[in-house]
Amino acid sequence: MEETEKFVKKLPNQEIDYFKIGKILVSRWYWIAGSLLLFVLGSYIYLWYTPKIYATSGTMKLEEKKTEISDLVNIMSPSERGPSKIQSETSVIQSPTVILSAVKDLNYPISFYIEGRVRTSEIYPQKPLDIQKLQFDSLNFYSDIITFKAKSNNSFTLSYKAGNKEAANVYNYDTPITVGPTTFTIKKPVSISNNTVYLFKFNSPDELLNRVKQGLRTSEVVKNSNVLLLQQTDANPQFAADALNAIMKEYLAYDRERKTQSATQMINFIDDQLKFLSSEVSGSEKSISDFKKKNKLMEVSESAEMALTKAKELESQQALLKLQLLAIDQLKDQISKEKNNVTLNFNIGGDQIDPALTAIITRLDNLINQRLELLKTYNATSQPIQDINRSILQAKNAALNSVNATYTNVKRSFDYLSAQLAAVNKQISVFPVAEREQISLRRDYEINEKVYSYLSEKKLSAQISRAGILPGATIIENAQPNFSPVSPDEHGIRRSAVILGLVAGLGLIILIRVLNPYIYDKETVESLTTIPIIGVIRKFPERVNEDNSQVLAISMPKSIFAESVRSVRTNLNFLASEKASKVICITSEVAGEGKSFVAVNLSSTLSLIDKRVVLIGADLRRSKLHQTFDVPNDAGLSTYLSRQSEVDDIILKSDQPNLDFIISGPVPPNPSELLHSERMKVLITELKERYDVIMIDTAPIGLVSDSIPLIRASDINIFVIRSGKSKYYAATIPQRIAQEYHLDNTVIVLNAFEEDLLHSRYYTTRLTGDNYGKYYYYSDYSGYESSGYYIDTEKKKWWNLKRWFKS
Repeated sequence: MEETEKFVKKLPNQEIDYFKIGKILVSRWYWIAGSLLLFVLGSYIYLWYTPKIYATSGTMKLEEKKTEISDLVNIMSPSERGPSKIQSETSVIQSPTVILSAVKDLNYPISFYIEGRVRTSEIYPQKPLDIQKLQFDSLNFYSDIITFKAKSNNSFTLSYKAGNKEAANVYNYDTPITVGPTTFTIKKPVSISNNTVYLFKFNSPDELLNRVKQGLRTSEVVKNSNVLLLQQTDANPQFAADALNAIMKEYLAYDRERKTQSATQMINFIDDQLKFLSSEVSGSEKSISDFKKKNKLMEVSESAEMALTKAKELESQQALLKLQLLAIDQLKDQISKEKNNVTLNFNIGGDQIDPALTAIITRLDNLINQRLELLKTYNATSQPIQDINRSILQAKNAALNSVNATYTNVKRSFDYLSAQLAAVNKQISVFPVAEREQISLRRDYEINEKVYSYLSEKKLSAQISRAGILPGATIIENAQPNFSPVSPDEHGIRRSAVILGLVAGLGLIILIRVLNPYIYDKETVESLTTIPIIGVIRKFPERVNEDNSQVLAISMPKSIFAESVRSVRTNLNFLASEKASKVICITSEVAGEGKSFVAVNLSSTLSLIDKRVVLIGADLRRSKLHQTFDVPNDAGLSTYLSRQSEVDDIILKSDQPNLDFIISGPVPPNPSELLHSERMKVLITELKERYDVIMIDTAPIGLVSDSIPLIRASDINIFVIRSGKSKYYAATIPQRIAQEYHLDNTVIVLNAFEEDLLHSRYYTTRLTGDNYGKYYYYSDYSGYESSGYYIDTEKKKWWNLKRWFKS
């Protein structure tokens, strides 16, 4: 137990180094710059191709005049109030009726365009061509764009789509042209140059209605105020201003028309009565004249004249009451059917009318109008509709009760006059026949004439009242063209592009680091294991043929690579220093991490300090040592272990003094068993007597177990981790092997190290007393490239694409 605990050591303390984080982000500044450039360029392209939208606005003040009676009605039933006036009038302004009238006021039957390199732009209000419609059906017309191109002073070319084909024909000015179901003419312009190109299309009111309605917005300038802000957006700023002004103008006309509807209905009612009375008066006058001629009568007696006057007055009053009863019946019918704009038409005299009835009828009109507007938004079963239906029912009941009471009063007065008239008629009945008939004729004539004159006065009064009615709103500010686009938001899009470019560049750096599964620097190794790092071997800056790589540490002694190998060699001398002959075993997790490369170069540098070195290719499965020294692989370690060769037969001399080597030999069928044999131990023992250093290049420990007996028998075990090749798991294997086989002679060499801040560790390692003694002196030679001391000091260029996307 104690023996196992000896190998369980604490990892070094780690603290986040924010300065390193900054250096990591700055190390790929060209990624950030490239991402920023890409997004900014994309924003400019987007702004270039996206159509611009312009906005204009106008303000209106809604007048809300109330009578004392209507105020009293609202106070009596405050819970029955409908939607606010702003909401109701907003629905009216946005209604198709108002917008369609505004579109017709614009008088814009033809749209003209000019074609640019990016988009086609409307040139409203310009009309470069005088086009006259000859045959145009608003429901069936040619609605695609037609291209006009001037050809000569008298002719031009029109291009348009005819089905799936493009048609182009030459026409003369002032001659009929038929395109599809539409026929028109183009008048000869005063001056136009050849090859001038215009595009135009015919418009229908419904098409423009949708265009205007989609861009119309309304809101209150201040909450709960009666000032309304109207905004119109469109791709053409002048069209937006003209359309909004037309809408405000049409709304005022529509509102005034609604307010004059009552007077108009009264005038129509009086006109119907006057039309009837006109014929009656004419007929009565002619009957009197004919009667006088026939009977040769001049005037009636004084008593008959008095009776006639009395009867005339009574029947005139009865005629007026009949008109009131007729109007009351008409009003009751309108209220019962809930007809919109119920109108009080019987205010033509009399004291029997309830003063509150006018206010009730006005309130009923408003409620019906509000329900019509709400039905554009809500369905018939929704709560707002049900609430206003209850209010309408209450107002209708109140109005019917008041109308019935008025009808009773008028009918009582009519019956009283009938009784008085019966007495007068009885008096007239005793007159002579001729005189009595003349009285009857004059009475009809004078009654009809009096009622006719009275109705004419009332009609004139109603016309004067209607002329004096003003709309319930006032335009405070007309819309003006605004040539600054509101969409797309250029500043906002460019600002977003800059932010997204920076975020994308930084995100790319973070993403590559997060997705990176490989070890790149010694700090990462130190954070994963307590096994000490004996040295860092630099990556040679040029392409290396690994089969002959042993010459690098010798033939280029002033390279950073050679110096890093010598640093590892120096630290090796401190390990197992009490041993006269050292057995060094080199392994790694998987193939391709450079264990053979490290073994060859370490052996070469050790031989330079008068160490007798023998390098053994113990990877019996796929050793390349024979390729490195360019010798045949006929006899080697495998033939020796299988008793086919002796020691002296397999030891080969290299060109380097003090450096011998043993190749692996032919691949045996049982490499693991051969390496576990006693003959391998005998070989090691015999080689210890001949050499100072026995360097064994073994098979990868993460793939096969061939190297286990060699590792257990070695004085020093070097585990190679390759920068950018070995994954994080590889750093945990040396410690696991050391604990499993109770080894305390395991060290790590980081191979092919190349300084790359992108993948560097952003932790700072703080060594404690428990692990400080296990770390050796070494350098990764960072920052020495520009010192001029080494031969490979040329800086790497940031524009090297391989470095951009290195992971």
